[in-house]
Amino acid sequence: MTAVITRPEALLYDGVEWDYDKIKRVYDAIEHIALKEMGLDVYPNQIEVITAEQMLDAYSSIGMPLMYKHWSFGKHFARDEMMYRKGYRGLAYEIVINSSPCISYIMEENTMTMQTLVIAHAAFGHNHFFKNNQLFQQWTDAQGILDYLEFAKTYIAHCEERYGHAAVERVLDAAHALMSQGVHKYPKKRSDLRTEQRRERERQEYQDQTFNDLWRTVPKTAAGPRPAKSVSERKKLLGLPEENILYFLEKKAPRLEHWQRELLRIVRHISQYFYPQKQTKVMNEGCATYVHYQIMSRLHETGQISEGAFLEFLHSHTSVVFQPEFDDKRFSGLNPYALGFAMMQDIARIAEKPTDEDRQWFPDLAGRGDGMAAVREAWANFRDESFVLQYLSPHLMRKLKLFSVRDDAEDPYLLVDHIHNERGYRDIRKKLARQYDLGYLEPDIQIVDVDLAGDRKLILQHRVTNGVLLDESDAKAVLRHIANLWGYEVQLIEVSAISEAILKEHAVTAPSGIGVG
Repeated sequence: MTAVITRPEALLYDGVEWDYDKIKRVYDAIEHIALKEMGLDVYPNQIEVITAEQMLDAYSSIGMPLMYKHWSFGKHFARDEMMYRKGYRGLAYEIVINSSPCISYIMEENTMTMQTLVIAHAAFGHNHFFKNNQLFQQWTDAQGILDYLEFAKTYIAHCEERYGHAAVERVLDAAHALMSQGVHKYPKKRSDLRTEQRRERERQEYQDQTFNDLWRTVPKTAAGPRPAKSVSERKKLLGLPEENILYFLEKKAPRLEHWQRELLRIVRHISQYFYPQKQTKVMNEGCATYVHYQIMSRLHETGQISEGAFLEFLHSHTSVVFQPEFDDKRFSGLNPYALGFAMMQDIARIAEKPTDEDRQWFPDLAGRGDGMAAVREAWANFRDESFVLQYLSPHLMRKLKLFSVRDDAEDPYLLVDHIHNERGYRDIRKKLARQYDLGYLEPDIQIVDVDLAGDRKLILQHRVTNGVLLDESDAKAVLRHIANLWGYEVQLIEVSAISEAILKEHAVTAPSGIGVG
């Protein structure tokens, strides 16, 4: 093994203190390695140094640099600040925003080595993943998100001035409660957020031009009830069933005013923007961790950081990828950093130094010879569920000591039902992949019917998987929010996804409705 000789004059920095000149030198060195040697492709970077309090503020507003006001953000800030001040939790070393330019917040309390690490991790690792992963390309508009957030903040502030804080807060409370049910889950045309701003201005201008207060004085027609449509015609007309509940309420709720619909649209776009991140936690963190490890190792190999700095990095890195054993009190599932990083290393190993077992399991990957290219290909084309199904190898399952346990409520004992054999490897991989499938983890709730010509009751259906019903109190609380937006009675029916049998029913009688002035 060739020893690394570090010359002080070649160091990018010396000691723990940072300044902006050192950060610029480090950034340039990292950029050279990332772009020229690793072949990464990133958005332009914007790096901002912030205080601990500013980091807490970013926590509370879901990490976005521009965000409208809402009481829940202040509540999160107070909770996080209390836990931080009392030493119950630490703060992240960085926050990175999926935008163009890609914004990376780094803490002013960090040492210079930590600043180097987080620049490599966030400004190049996460940045490359944001720009190149198909899910983010399909669902997010990195060029438009910052302008859209500024528009949203201004628009909501204007609504608060015009309609009152309480009225705006009621709509946002309901919309926030439905954020998880406010996304399109299947490919559609990606939202152009700049176009959304323009369309909102056009809608408002049209409303202002066509408004005439005399219509309020016109008597209601006495023509009698409209002929009832068949169930199939009614559902087709309304586009039912619809799983994006926020979208349906924004478009179809009969008692909402224009500005209230726009608030739902804003929350829906923000929720949609974060949808890919929920599906790529392992891959995104695995990508960033693999990138920072390669870059920091390369800086050490070329004598640009000292032995002491590299040891400080290794201490932080091993803490991040630490995976407690299943019988350890600290065990709370698989660490996404640990699993993601280990899988990235394993992909590169299979591509460059495959075993006979690798050639049998991964005939298209084994022996390709360019590990970095293989890893970049994985980053671009998969999400967590499919990534695990495609790339988790028997070698890594043995290394991580993975096994499968069956937990049957009717059985007093746990049963280890899949171990390290041919069938066991495939079943372990399949079950682990299922743990990252949002379609399996999140409740399948859809709006299935509403009779607009009758009582206007809104009927939702929850297709129950594995017998897991919704929590009664949570279900009722969310239904009250839906009833507030809809303005009429709301009913939720829980049915078996297999037999279609009704398991439980929840109903909420509508209050006056937030759409009624």
